[in-house]
Amino acid sequence: MPGFAVRMTSPGRAALEAGPEPEPLPEGHIEGIAVASAISPGTEIEGTFAISDASRFPRGSGYAMVFRVTHAGKDSGFAPGDLAFAMKPHATPVHCLPTQAWKLPKGIDPFAATLARLAGVSWSTLTTTHARPPAKAVVTGLGIVGNLAAQILNTSGYRVMGCDPVEDRRAKLDRLAMATCAKLPLDDANWRGQTDLVVDCSGHEGAVLDACKIVRKGGEVVLVGVPWRKRTDLPAFDVLNAVFHGYVHLRGGWEWEVPIDPSDFRRGSIRENIAAALDWIASGRIQTEGLYRLADPRECETVYRQLQERGGGPLTAVFDWSRVEGNP
Repeated sequence: MPGFAVRMTSPGRAALEAGPEPEPLPEGHIEGIAVASAISPGTEIEGTFAISDASRFPRGSGYAMVFRVTHAGKDSGFAPGDLAFAMKPHATPVHCLPTQAWKLPKGIDPFAATLARLAGVSWSTLTTTHARPPAKAVVTGLGIVGNLAAQILNTSGYRVMGCDPVEDRRAKLDRLAMATCAKLPLDDANWRGQTDLVVDCSGHEGAVLDACKIVRKGGEVVLVGVPWRKRTDLPAFDVLNAVFHGYVHLRGGWEWEVPIDPSDFRRGSIRENIAAALDWIASGRIQTEGLYRLADPRECETVYRQLQERGGGPLTAVFDWSRVEGNP
């Protein structure tokens, strides 16, 4: 069957395009038809859709796909009809090695399952942090990655506060009985000097400076959010001063610091983190209601523009590939 793919065609433009005729399935691969794929607002909008350099287009996008297996080798661990997750772009058909796919737990909503990829971004921080429950942890920036980070920490036993100036984003954690704030409470003695870990998912330098001020001596500030652009005129001195005198461990939150597969003498793996995220979504330990809306891949440009506005409502969108004619 012919393929389809969401393509960024030029700055601020996207379209669903017909793909080339699929080539024969590489030996050892599994193949399937796209069911759902989640948008990563930071990477896909700030890092692709919104860039102005026309020489970087056209290009594909996306890395969170659920597909229904149509072909699989007898030793692959998959069978036709299985639903699987893979870190693949917004395109169909899908093929990958069996080791690059995760079989979905029984009963999981395939659209919600796509969020496991975004939960995995901050799960690497949980794997590598020295802070242990019941430590106090703050998540700054409550977009989709921040919301899931707060839920993961909360479910793991940390005492969590979520911070975001947008009320609607805070409300999504309020309903889960988590503490929230519009700005880090630097005057609150229960948090300043008492916080073990801040996971910054905002990429905002002001939030990072406040994070360095609120953690206890020797506390950690982990930079998960990408600083896509300069937001303030804060001097670097202010951050350096807070880090030095607070003995702060300020570090990057690069998710790929964790190995892809389990290995000896290493803590955790991407494979285990994604598998756990899928299980937690299936069991309800991670709540996904209201975090995303379903979207038609044919309307991808409109969807990206709406997410770019960063208003209230769902934090991201998940493409429903059943809406594309010719995609079973």
